[in-house]
Parts: sequence; structure tokens; C-alpha cells
Amino acid sequence: MGKNESRRLSPATLAQDLEILAALNNIQGYAPANPAYTQAAINTINTRRLAAYDTEVQTSAAADAARDDHVAVQWELHNALLGAKDQVTAQFGSDSNEVQAMKLKKKSEYKNPTRKGPGKPPTN
Repeated sequence: MGKNESRRLSPATLAQDLEILAALNNIQGYAPANPAYTQAAINTINTRRLAAYDTEVQTSAAADAARDDHVAVQWELHNALLGAKDQVTAQFGSDSNEVQAMKLKKKSEYKNPTRKGPGKPPTN
């Protein structure tokens, strides 16, 4: 029995197990003392494994699609809000409280531009 049965098997181990299953199905006269290890019982387990894998793949694909839909709607909302910011600025002016409510700076909050003096002369 495995050490840690809560983690996935490595792909190499799974591939080896499937080769062993194919070889077991090809053995004539296999009759184990424990009925849990008969070819029919093991093939039933493999059928359940395939069904679980199919369910996992389908669920993962559905989760990926749902995530993609969510991201698309997030971007749609973001772009709509960018447009709304522009509309608020156009309607109420760039120095209004409404612009500030939209998380933008009022025009009067920006520093006035100043000229730079003649810089320092180069020293050699």
C-alpha cells in the first residue's frame, strides 16, 4: 500500500500501473485467493478511475471557463468605469468634487509648473 495516498501518483507510476494492468488481463488462469484482486475487480477499479478522470477534466474545464467569463466581465466593468471617469470630468469640470469622488485629482491639486534655473556650470 502507498505511503501517502492523498497525493497524486506520478505520470510514470500511473503509466507503469496501466502496463501491469494490460499484462494482468493477458494472463490466462489467474485466480487469486483474495477476490479483491481478481481481474474483474481490478478492471472495475480502472473503469471508476477513468470516470473520475473524465469528471475531473470536465470540472476543470468548467472552472476555467467560469474564470475566463469572470475576467472578461471584470475588464468590461473596468473599461466602463474609465469611460465614466471621462464623462464625469466632461460634465462637471476638472476641478469639481465629483471628479475627486471618482478617485481623480482635481486640477487645482496639481503643482504649478516652474521654470528651472540655469543649472550649475560644469566643473572640470
